[in-house]
Amino acid sequence: MRLHRLDITAFGPFGGAQQVDFGELSAAGLFLLHGPTGAGKTSVLDAVCYALYGSVPGARQGGSLRSDHAEPGTRTEVTLELTVAGRRLELTRQPPWERPKKRGAGTTLDKAQSWLREYDASAGAWKDLSRSHQEIGEEVTQLLGMSREQFCQVVLLPQGDFARFLRADAEARGKLLGRLFDTHRFAEVEKRLSDRRRAAEAEVRDGDTALLADAHRMQQAAGDAMELPGLTPGEPGLAEAIMGAAAVARCTARELLTIAHCARAAAESAQAATDGALADVREAARLQRRFAEARERAGRLEERADDQREDRA
Repeated sequence: MRLHRLDITAFGPFGGAQQVDFGELSAAGLFLLHGPTGAGKTSVLDAVCYALYGSVPGARQGGSLRSDHAEPGTRTEVTLELTVAGRRLELTRQPPWERPKKRGAGTTLDKAQSWLREYDASAGAWKDLSRSHQEIGEEVTQLLGMSREQFCQVVLLPQGDFARFLRADAEARGKLLGRLFDTHRFAEVEKRLSDRRRAAEAEVRDGDTALLADAHRMQQAAGDAMELPGLTPGEPGLAEAIMGAAAVARCTARELLTIAHCARAAAESAQAATDGALADVREAARLQRRFAEARERAGRLEERADDQREDRA
């Protein structure tokens, strides 16, 4: 960004119209704004910021931009001509103005006005681009690659802060840099991340406590097959250690289950053999009973036959 010309009217301490020719001032490559307190050095920089973004640096926002020395009929206006990104632009801004009425007594309020023009080298004339505050703000932010806050922190260092920075100790420099570059936002982010970390740690401890309680119940069921780690809730590696111990206990339980299945199959086979032998014994006993009954009937029949033979004789 290269500044060429700044026109100021009824702005800050300047009651009339003033022009700053930056092109002539920067011919030697470097120039210095100097003067007694109240001469308007800071107001020149405020005017540049106001022309670009429509507002002044943060510490001076909220105050009146209009000069107390201006004539009632003179409107406050700032015009800045500059080259940025290879384009020659002219920005003009007028803040709201409570002016005397043209007819009758009293005052009326004129709204803020903004103009953005670009110099057309081929035509040798200025062409209007926009009169929208929002469009002009977006165009300037895009061309400069900085918001107003970033521009004020990086380009417009607050008066006196740089000298204090050079003389300050490490702690004071840190505070000053924090104020210059608005690092309290990062401190807030760091605090939120720290709070989230503590909340996550508490959640992990609660989860570890519940997991350890489940592990103790598993150990009671598994017996010597599961050995718990000597870690407390929240310590790194507790969940992995418990999961490893649970995996070993699970493998041991599966082996014991396989052995139990084999033992049950053997028992079922032995029971089947026993049932078969019992059935054979029962069948033999039944046959023996029938044989005994048949012999008994045969004996009775033999006796009856003998009696009949004796009767016939």
